[in-house]
Amino acid sequence: MLRNVPDYDQILRRMDAFWHGELVDRPVCTMGVAKPARERLPEPPSHHATSAERWQDAEYQAELHRVRIANTVFLGDALPVAMPNLGPEIFASFYGCPIHFGDVGTSWTDPILEEWGDADDLTLDWQSPYLQKMEELTDVFIERGQGLWITGMTDWHPGGDAVAALRDPQRLAVDLITNPDDVQRLLVRLEKDYWRVYEHFYQRLRAAGLPITSWIPLVHEGRYYIPQNDFSCMISPGMFAEFFLDGIRRECQHLDRSIYHLDGPAALRHLDALLAIPELHAIQWVYGAGNEGYERWVPVYRRIQQAGKGMQVSVAFDEVPQVIETLDPHGVYLSVGGVPSVEAGEALLRELERWCTGKVYPVA
Repeated sequence: MLRNVPDYDQILRRMDAFWHGELVDRPVCTMGVAKPARERLPEPPSHHATSAERWQDAEYQAELHRVRIANTVFLGDALPVAMPNLGPEIFASFYGCPIHFGDVGTSWTDPILEEWGDADDLTLDWQSPYLQKMEELTDVFIERGQGLWITGMTDWHPGGDAVAALRDPQRLAVDLITNPDDVQRLLVRLEKDYWRVYEHFYQRLRAAGLPITSWIPLVHEGRYYIPQNDFSCMISPGMFAEFFLDGIRRECQHLDRSIYHLDGPAALRHLDALLAIPELHAIQWVYGAGNEGYERWVPVYRRIQQAGKGMQVSVAFDEVPQVIETLDPHGVYLSVGGVPSVEAGEALLRELERWCTGKVYPVA
């Protein structure tokens, strides 16, 4: 399927074992190392008049991904993935929120729901220029990526994040007190629409013979995705349970494989509620800028393991020995940054195999 990934089937076996809390030979571990400067291809120049043109130029974006993938050595279970991307509020844009495209990898929308009396007028527009652009990006990525990468599903942000984009996060926080029934009704409608959109792109990718992946580059042949609610950092556990937890549970029930994106220390208050969802397979804990350091979050990772969930552990290369000392390898997906060389990455993989046999030695 992928020309430069000869052990693709073994990678899939490790990922499948991860979802079941089992091991093949070691935990899933993804690492990337930039090729030496003399071997790297130049990135395509942008001659676009605006950032919006550059973001939405499907051919340019596909070529940019091709070059960046070609310039990277993928180690361990890392797979070349290219995800069509118009920013984290893309789903809200299908209802009319205009997107503003930044210069350096960010985009944002303007809220459009000024009065709750207008909520019924919000409808999913299948002719939305952003939805049509997402279809074009997906199709071009599929065509250009044959044998080179797996085209992923974009970052949807449905549920509470979509309502926050439509309404504005601060106003929504007040609405949970003043207009709870309106919020609940909109959540129900958006959930139904979301599954129509997800299924539309799921079928598009599967028809191309691709597994499903996204910005967390695990892969699965069935319905895989990343439930999340970044708005939850603004509310109490009680409000989270009242308004959003059931929707997340239904999302996990709909999916064959799921890993929840828990974003930042303010969202940690919801961890126990999430761990109690039987259908949720794993947690991605993101501590955020200014909160770095694996060691300080060991209790969080242990809570996740004790609940029987898998987890993505994102660490720097020199923090991996601490992971080995403090966690059980079952159900661990290691995303390792700062790998100094291909040789160091390969040595780390051997270390992880010894971890699983109880024979651990310092990484060279």
